[in-house]
Order: sequence, then C-alpha cells, then structure tokens
Amino acid sequence: MTLLRLAPALTLAVMIGPVAAGMAGTLLPALGLMPVLGQSGPGLGPIRDLLGWPGLTRSAGLSVWTGGAATAIALAITLTICAGWHGTRAFGWLERALSPLLSLPHAAAAFGLAFLIAPSGWIARLIAPLAGWDRPPDVLILQDPAGLSLIAGLVVKEVPFLLLMSLAAMPALRPAHSLTTARALGYGRMTGWAKAVLPRLYPQIRLPVYAVLAYSMSAVDVAMILGPGTPPPLPVQVLRWMNDPDLTLRLRACAGALLQLVLTLGALGLWRGAELAVARAAGWWLVCGGRGARDGAARAAALGLGALTAGGLIAGLALLAVWSVAGFWGFPALLPDAVTLEGWHRQGATLVAPTADTALIALAATGVALALTLACLEAETRYGLKPGTRALVLLYLPLILPQIAFLPGLQVLALQSGVDGTRGAVIAAHVVFVLPYVFLSLSDPWRGFDPRQAAVARALGASPTQVFWRVRLPMLLRPVLTAAAVGAAVSVGQFLPTLLLGAGRVTTLTTEAVALAAGGQRRIIGVTALAQTAAAFVPFALALAIPALVFRNRRGMRHG
Repeated sequence: MTLLRLAPALTLAVMIGPVAAGMAGTLLPALGLMPVLGQSGPGLGPIRDLLGWPGLTRSAGLSVWTGGAATAIALAITLTICAGWHGTRAFGWLERALSPLLSLPHAAAAFGLAFLIAPSGWIARLIAPLAGWDRPPDVLILQDPAGLSLIAGLVVKEVPFLLLMSLAAMPALRPAHSLTTARALGYGRMTGWAKAVLPRLYPQIRLPVYAVLAYSMSAVDVAMILGPGTPPPLPVQVLRWMNDPDLTLRLRACAGALLQLVLTLGALGLWRGAELAVARAAGWWLVCGGRGARDGAARAAALGLGALTAGGLIAGLALLAVWSVAGFWGFPALLPDAVTLEGWHRQGATLVAPTADTALIALAATGVALALTLACLEAETRYGLKPGTRALVLLYLPLILPQIAFLPGLQVLALQSGVDGTRGAVIAAHVVFVLPYVFLSLSDPWRGFDPRQAAVARALGASPTQVFWRVRLPMLLRPVLTAAAVGAAVSVGQFLPTLLLGAGRVTTLTTEAVALAAGGQRRIIGVTALAQTAAAFVPFALALAIPALVFRNRRGMRHG
C-alpha cells in the first residue's frame, strides 16, 4: 500500500484528531478532572458553578437568538435573490460585487458596519441635515441588548458565503431548463424557481447552512465588536473565563464551552426538524396550482436586499479607509476636515510583527492544507476512491462544531504539553479550519478535469507521477491557487485559535484588530482593519495574476 493511498485517512486524522482531543480536553475539566489545578476526582462542581452564574440564561439565550436569527435571515435573502434574479445580468453584477467580499475577514466587516451604523456613523451623518441634528443621537445601536447589530453583522457576512455555495451547486441542477418549463406553465419567476429548483437545491447547501448556524451561534470576534457586553453572548463569556487570572475559572469555562456545544447541537436539531416540517407543509403548496405570476415587487425587494448587503460591506470598507487617514472629523460632517497619514505612521511600526506572523501562519497552514488536499484528490484519481456522505460530514465537522466547544480543551492540552504560545501550535490549529475550505474549493475543479488529457500523456509514456506534475497540476494552476487563496483568507481571519493556542504571545492582525474593539481610536482601528483586509485580499490577487503571467502565451492552459 503506497503512502498516497493513505492520504485520505491522514487528512481526516489531521482534521478530526485535534477536534476529538480538544473535546476531551473540554469535557474532562467540565467534569472536575484537571490535575494541574488539583482537581483529580470527577464531579459536577464546575457544572453547578456554571448554573449558579447569574447571567447564564441571558447569555445562552443571546447565543441562540442571534445565531438562529442571523442564519434564517441570511438564508432567506440568499434564496430570494436566487429565485428572483438567477441567470440575469443584474444577478451577474451582484455576484461580481459579492464574490470578492467573501474573503473579507469577519472582524474587518464588523468594524466597517460599526462605523456605518453607529450614532456618529455615516448613515447618521447623511440623515443629520434632514433631522436637524448637530450632535449624534442618543440611541443605543452598537452592542444593543437584543443583539440586533450583531445579527446585522453576521447577516451581511454570511449572505456572500451562502450565495456562492448556492451558485456552486446550481450547474448540476440545470435551473434554466426547470425555470423555462415552469414559466411556460404560467408560473411567475420566483414561484416557479421555488417550486422547481429550490427542493433540489436546498439538500445541496444543507451542510453550508449548518456551518453558518454553528458559526453564528459561537462567533467570538464579531460578538466582541458588535454584541452586547453585560452579559455578552455565551462564547464571549467563556473566553473571558479562560483568560481570567483566577485559574479555577477555567473549570467553569470548560463547562460553559460544553453548554455551548449542547446549545449548538440542539439548534441544529431544531433546524433539521423545521426543515422536515416545512417540507411536509410545502407538499400541498407545490401541487396546489398557485402561479404567483405577479412577483415584480418581490423581485425588486430581493434585488434591494442583495444590493444592501453588498453596499453595506463596500461602504464599511470605504469608511475604514477614510477613518485611517482622517484628521479632525466632527459631527455631522460627511468627510473629515483634513487628511493625514499620522495614523499609518503611528501604527505602521506596531503592525510589522503581527503582519509577519499573519503571513507566516497563513503560508504554513495553507501549505499543509493544500498538500493534503492534493494528495487526497490525486489518490481519488489514481485508485478510483469515492468519498461518501460520511466523509463529507467529517469534512464539515470542524466548521459545524463551535470553536469555543473544543478550542479551550485544546488549549489545556497544549498547556500541559508545553507547546502553548508557540507558532507551531497556532499553525496546527489553523490547519483544522483551513483544510475543509481548501478541499471544498479545489475538489470540484479537480474532479471536473478532462481525463483525456491524462490519457494522452500516459499513452506517450508518462508515469502517473509525471502526469500529476507536468499535466494535471499545471493545467489546474488557477483553481489550485484560488483554493490556496481561500485557505490563506480563512487563516488570516482566525481569531479564537490564535488567541487561545498563541496564549497572547503570538499576535496577528486579527487579534490586534479585535483587541482595539474596547477602545475608541477609530483611526487606529481603520489602519489595523485595512491591513487585515489587505492580508486577506493579496492572495486572491496573486491567484489571478500568476496564471495570467505564467500562461500568457498558452490560453488553453487557463482553466475555466
């Protein structure tokens, strides 16, 4: 048996091994087993301590409410956009606007939205002349108790992800043919799409929807920027306990992490139950004969929601750029009175080390993930291996399980083994989250490669290894680099793995940006968030530029 044949098993071990170890490291302290703190006997003390915390009900409820609401709204916006506009020129414009924003780090998007909707933000400045305001309105918008700003931040970031997942699944469904038939029978565009395409599309995007639900319920960085603070959502409170100087609070933190896992699994179960209920209730609607031919207003609303999502992210980025060079900027002026590079000069030297660590960690984690992905896909090609549904579920497992559920346990294990606070530990943690995205990005282009190219090379005497290096890999260079860019962007945006496994000694642009959330220095926040955004965008620019340069005289080698 060759090493290549073992690649799929090794890849799953690299992903699932740390998750399983982290879950064990969370479960044991939650049950009172943490010898390093003198807790060597099992018991329910940490769980009772957690249940006695006064803010538990509110904190846990916030996690469930904000995560569930954000997922439902993001999915509804995505499906209405697809139903109303898929295959049109307007949809192409919207897709081109949203696709690059997928790589935007969550923290940068949250800061941009905060600058936009704050009482002194751009929206208030636009309204001020009409409302007669000469000072920001006394309204609690950011970090509101209901978590509405947190929901908005999650929605605008998850709509591009769900939209692109839907687009990736649609070619196999041939929606244009189904929609043409439905329109010929008198159905409106949106009703016809909902009846003929949606029942086949949703099963294809079910796992991405679950990943969005799990992330939205357990997001820490976005919640620290936009979410309420007294009490915060449960994942943020667990992080506070993990970082508390009183080490005994780590037992409560592990119990809280375990509760977050239970809440997430419960929410996933409820979501699945809702899917079944909707499917059963929709059976009558599918055959009742209602055409819904007059859907112009609904289509306009869908396009408006899509434009609002893209516009919000783009305007937020523009605000970050303006604040990074703003001099004095009083309310209600739309633009600053002066432009200065003082913020860049002051913060530039401070960001050198975090930028270097960000690049090093992203490069290493993406390199490992890409090597394992290529080995898996090549093993599929050579030996006819066919991954089943179980393998796909395992692939999504690190994305579906909340990070806060197993990373505290992984930190405990790293602390006991003496590797906490090292770049190696952070890189290993990043690989767990980068690998699924790299595999999902590259698997379809790789499997869609024309096998006749390899057959011709083999007929000319090339070995399987030569076919891989000299035919398949060069011709798939653009998808490979795009997958690497996706992995690098995911690594750049990782906050919790860097904070916990880095133990505060490994700093990246993301940890620096989130750390600024508690302060009010918007210029410094703008500089740091822009640097973080650039770190995520640069790999995509390289992924576009390198194939164009390498194969500028060989158009046939430009995949797609």
